[in-house]
Amino acid sequence: MKQKTKKSVSKKIRVTGSGKLMRRSSGQNHYNSRDTGAQTRAKRLDKGFKLAKEEQNVKNALPYA
Repeated sequence: MKQKTKKSVSKKIRVTGSGKLMRRSSGQNHYNSRDTGAQTRAKRLDKGFKLAKEEQNVKNALPYA
């Protein structure tokens, strides 16, 4: 039987050419005026996963990625 992709995860995660998973930075919706310029620029960048187990859980939700 075919595996199903978790669509909520597929919309939030980007898979790079080498197979790494990238996610958006959190905390971008409001209360941003108090951040320094460096913090604001850092939020624009995609981030990886800190824990290998987190990344493995996301890979399980994206079987064909």
